[in-house]
Amino acid sequence: MERILDIIEGIAYEKGLSIESVSLAVKESIIKVAKQTLDSNIHYDAEIDKKNKTLHLYQVISVCADDDEVKEDKNNFITLLEAKKHDSEIKVGDELRYELSLEDMSRSAINALFRELEYKIQRLIETQLFDKYKAQLGKIVSGSVVRIDNLGNTYIEIDEIRVILPKKNRIKGEEFNVGQVVSAILRHINIDRQNGIVIELSRTTPKMLEELLKLEVPEIKDGDVEIVNCARIPGERAKVALKSVLAKIDPVGATVGVKGVRINAVSKELKNESIDCIEYSSQPEIYIARALSPALVISVILEDKKAIVTISSDQKPKAIGKNGINIRLASMLTGYEIELKEAENTNENLENNNKEQENTKNNLDILSSLFKG
Repeated sequence: MERILDIIEGIAYEKGLSIESVSLAVKESIIKVAKQTLDSNIHYDAEIDKKNKTLHLYQVISVCADDDEVKEDKNNFITLLEAKKHDSEIKVGDELRYELSLEDMSRSAINALFRELEYKIQRLIETQLFDKYKAQLGKIVSGSVVRIDNLGNTYIEIDEIRVILPKKNRIKGEEFNVGQVVSAILRHINIDRQNGIVIELSRTTPKMLEELLKLEVPEIKDGDVEIVNCARIPGERAKVALKSVLAKIDPVGATVGVKGVRINAVSKELKNESIDCIEYSSQPEIYIARALSPALVISVILEDKKAIVTISSDQKPKAIGKNGINIRLASMLTGYEIELKEAENTNENLENNNKEQENTKNNLDILSSLFKG
């Protein structure tokens, strides 16, 4: 095949592939077609002459010892004695190569070659795209909505590939329109033989919140503030545990921003999800108490992975939160099963204190009237 290198360079440039990978695909394709159309029992090799830009197909015959049993395979092996008739300096283990004419290939063989080459080039493109997007797993990607099916799944075009944002991975109540730009976490990628590359996105994973915070908060991006953990009930509420690498930086203040500008920007992207920022503590008791904010905790006692939290009756609704959302998030964030326990006799103590204060006041009034008398 004349000027094959020009063809290879053209394919590589057009498809964004390396010349080496396309060259290998061409050689593998010609060898496969040769086995299919010429003789499947023959060992073939293909080479590209870079100087003349031509492709050459060879039959490869290995030189073996005269008493070797494989010498009976005349197609692929030749004895040393026979080989020396062609080259007096040849040794056992060397190879004889005979060029086969590509010009005599039938039309069906040529068509098969182009089909095989097209298939291999497509696989190369998919592999390159797979490697590209695999490196972005867990990162935010953006693209335009191209279709929404009857099941509510959203199809988004990112660069040269179409990906899916399943309905289950969409924040409740979120609606998208064709042409709208959507950002989401690249959650999963695989290659399917029928459909090629399949990429799944998500907007409900806690990783989405983490990556948005990295984009919005320079201290997190630079590593001065670390996200220890985060928990989400998508579209409703989230909790983020933060710690500072530098003592001079307030991790919560840096993340929230002046007048809440940073955290509000993240919340807006997540359909106004309420985000609580707390400072992480290596002491589980303190960590759990902070995770239950805005409730004020009296004490925390740990029993393996269970935390018994004592709390006053007026703080209990805050600790639980609407539909139990606050305690659920606190448990998800800390990894502890949280059990709330009301402080004993809290109400009685308050009543007794009020009575004591009233009696004291009455006694003072009596003493005051006696002195006046």
